Amino acid sequence: MRVPLSWLHEYVRPDLDTAALVERLDMTGTAVENVVHHGVGALEHFVVGKVLTAERHPDADRLKVCAVDVGDGGEPRQIVCGAPNVAAGQTVGVARPGAIMPDGTRLKAAKLRGVVSDGMILAEDEVAIGTDHAGTMVLDDALAAGTPLADVLPISTDVLELEITPNRPDCLGVYGIAREVHAITGAPLAPPPWATDPHPAGDGIEGVAITVQAPDLCPRFTARAFEGVRIGPSPTWLRARLMAAGQRPISNVVDVTNYVMLLTGQPLHAFDLDRIAGGRLNVRRARDGEQVTTLDDQVRTLDAEMVVIEDADGPTSIAGVMGGARSEVHDGTTRVLIELATWIGPNINRTSARLGLRSEASGRYEKGLSPEQAMEAQAVASALMIEVCGATPVGGTIDVASPDPTRPARAVLRLRDERVAGLLGAPIDGGRQAQILEALGFGVAPAPGGLDATVPHWRRNDVTREVDLIEEVARVAGIEELPLTLPPRRRLHAATPSHAQRVRRRAEDALVGAGLHEIAGWSFTEPAVLDRLLVPAGHPLRDVVELANPMSERESILRPTIVASLLDAARHNLTRGASAVGLFESGAVYRAGAGGDGLADEHHALAALLVGTDATALRAKALLEAVLGALRVPWSARQAGDVPFLHPGKAGWIASGDARLGFLGELHPGVLRAWEIDQPAAAFALDLDAVAPLVPGATAYRDLISFPALRRDIAVVVADDVPAARVVEIVREAGGKLLASAAVFDVFRSEALGAGRVSLALHLEFRAADRTLADEDVAPLRERIVARLATELGGELRG
Repeated sequence: MRVPLSWLHEYVRPDLDTAALVERLDMTGTAVENVVHHGVGALEHFVVGKVLTAERHPDADRLKVCAVDVGDGGEPRQIVCGAPNVAAGQTVGVARPGAIMPDGTRLKAAKLRGVVSDGMILAEDEVAIGTDHAGTMVLDDALAAGTPLADVLPISTDVLELEITPNRPDCLGVYGIAREVHAITGAPLAPPPWATDPHPAGDGIEGVAITVQAPDLCPRFTARAFEGVRIGPSPTWLRARLMAAGQRPISNVVDVTNYVMLLTGQPLHAFDLDRIAGGRLNVRRARDGEQVTTLDDQVRTLDAEMVVIEDADGPTSIAGVMGGARSEVHDGTTRVLIELATWIGPNINRTSARLGLRSEASGRYEKGLSPEQAMEAQAVASALMIEVCGATPVGGTIDVASPDPTRPARAVLRLRDERVAGLLGAPIDGGRQAQILEALGFGVAPAPGGLDATVPHWRRNDVTREVDLIEEVARVAGIEELPLTLPPRRRLHAATPSHAQRVRRRAEDALVGAGLHEIAGWSFTEPAVLDRLLVPAGHPLRDVVELANPMSERESILRPTIVASLLDAARHNLTRGASAVGLFESGAVYRAGAGGDGLADEHHALAALLVGTDATALRAKALLEAVLGALRVPWSARQAGDVPFLHPGKAGWIASGDARLGFLGELHPGVLRAWEIDQPAAAFALDLDAVAPLVPGATAYRDLISFPALRRDIAVVVADDVPAARVVEIVREAGGKLLASAAVFDVFRSEALGAGRVSLALHLEFRAADRTLADEDVAPLRERIVARLATELGGELRG
């Protein structure tokens, strides 16, 4: 919302400069997004001038060379002017060289068709007080030459661009902001512009009938009629205020409706009374498929949840959103009906959204205006119709209000001093509390232990509890002035992470310790990502969760795997100069529910991705070993070829017993091409929801230094297609409790071993908790290991 300070100062003029006022508004809850200057700058160069002569330009029929007295005591200024109405004897506005125009241009003396022009005779659009450029502004002859133009016309003002929160529709009007400024600065507040109402009393208008068939959506509908209306341009002061507030002047009647809305926050609409068929208006729900041509000449198709205002010939307006073209005011209008109504906010919001039609009116109605505002705005509109349009009121006021409730009783809330001090951490003087609330428009009366506050109608929907009153007191008194205090101690319970949360943190810490960087990817993705991951039709990963209302096609499903997010992040970093990346993410993945209940299967996954020349399955396996080792979960890798985005010969399942925990391997070359990655990549992923039950709740420690270990190395020859992990698994099983560890430390291939054979060298470490082991303790175990390898894998001891 734009609030010109020149307009605001008509009602409240704080003893603060613009910057200080902005800070005070910001600190009390009315956010100032920007401060802009409207109009001209360097005001000393804008003066009143007297046109002494106006002769035709020697080389241009449409230009005149004028001698203008600007009151500086020197020779008249020679100014070349193209306005057709400029003439000798006129009093005009003049911009001298050095003046800054509304677009920021600094005016200089110039030659026009060879004739020097020492300034500019001004039209109203050249000082941003209107849109007319057809001729110069002719001012009152009583004005003396040299009079500052800013003393005569509103040609310059600062404008506050405010961000009004949805709970404060009262601040969508200039007077509402003035009331707020009065409360936060203590500056005197002028009486409201609706304090007096010039319209005659009465409850009817001859020849006009109003009915409301949808009282649940229209709590109040009021109307006043005027005759003798003279359509024409609005006076300069009104046009200037509209321009500064961001509204384009149109005609006096339309300008009055816009001016009243900006001043009071209450939208209104002007009907040409002679165009209202049958002289009656009816408020009702629309019919499905019903159409209305609105003021923007667009045909709008309605549904049964929208509300229309109709006359005898059908719908003429979309209630609360936009008027209709059929009954709009035009140049020949002489009789006007001013309509002011209250509409239910959520319904207006729905109508506006469904039609894709937002207006200044709908933006206000949807926030919830009080029924009392209608008559306040009617009073202002009546005064302006009489003053600006030369209109004469006809009859009284038609006021159709819903009986339940027409005007709800104003709530009275108790504000206790003890509660104020307890919530804010410091007491605020009772007199100061009363002063703040009275300045904001609340009625205040003494009460035991505090005061009773009567909520004004414009805060009815916002202030409903004692804590709301405390908020008002605190923000105006200055939250920044409150001392720093701790809240009272209550039965506080320290939050402890669950077992699953501890598992996630330990797994993430293990990857961070290994030098990887964590990312946070989107849960939303596009269906095409499954094609890029080479996921075939019918694969479980195709069982995705589709969003009912996606923001775009690229965000229409929930991700079934984290791998795509990691690939997106890797490509982002590689295209910006990274030579290699190591990334991981811990987050949710989703599958469509298999139970038919429509609920998604959501589980927590942990995945890591390595990209670089040395990104192999063995490096990914080492990272996986670090994670599951930190979690104390025994595991093994089993060869797999059904993970579509992994290399078929370099992929495996991660298992613990019969439980499948995830996958491990190098990325398929086709997937890397789809992501435009030209380096090898390897990844692993774990279902942490499956891992967590396998993680022991407590870790038991054993004495490892009292008795030394006995170490032995063996080399076994097996077929080349036997996984090394399977060899280690058999060795551990055969070694029994005394075998503390077993690991492959060398791989050897040679023709001497035979075709398709490979030698694996293993380091074995035996240890007992109660004694130092001797060779005779370990020899039987070594023989059992060799025998198991021979029996189950065809292994032969080498050397």
